[in-house]
Amino acid sequence: TPSATDYYAMSPADVCIVRFDGARPIAGERKPSVESGLHAQVLCARPDCSVSIHTHQPIASAYTLLAAALAVKGNSLRLMLGAEVPCVAYAPSGTGMLARKVGKIFNATTHACLMRNHGVVCVGTSIDEAVSRVAALESACADFFRSNQVASPPEREQTGTLIRQTLQAVANQPLGSSR
Repeated sequence: TPSATDYYAMSPADVCIVRFDGARPIAGERKPSVESGLHAQVLCARPDCSVSIHTHQPIASAYTLLAAALAVKGNSLRLMLGAEVPCVAYAPSGTGMLARKVGKIFNATTHACLMRNHGVVCVGTSIDEAVSRVAALESACADFFRSNQVASPPEREQTGTLIRQTLQAVANQPLGSSR
């Protein structure tokens, strides 16, 4: 997608087509997204996929604050996402550092990736498959929070402690830190 463009006002003509090397756009008149390099790294790591989607969906993005891989529960979600969705360490948005970290995490069995304090990337062999994985990841993260919400009192206390520690660590993290 083009950079700094309202999605609801976009038309097909606004879509940018770029080379994987990011050297220059092939088609489109608008400036490409700052995350073009991220998509290129992911698609190079997964040549069997033709679609890479990066979102800031609310529940999965909240999960990234935990800075932990997500263990996927349930057979249908595991079929879509795999047994675990990895989480890469923080790197600033739109940087080569973030693109390389995410690209390195993808392999033949990685269908989605969490990016600490940022969002997610999902891949697929088609738009439908990638979009289904985005929805499945949001559902898996919602399941995680739901299961911890109804935990027994000691587990609830542990979860509360984990959330407080995570928020404290984020608050104390210097801007641009790779922690």
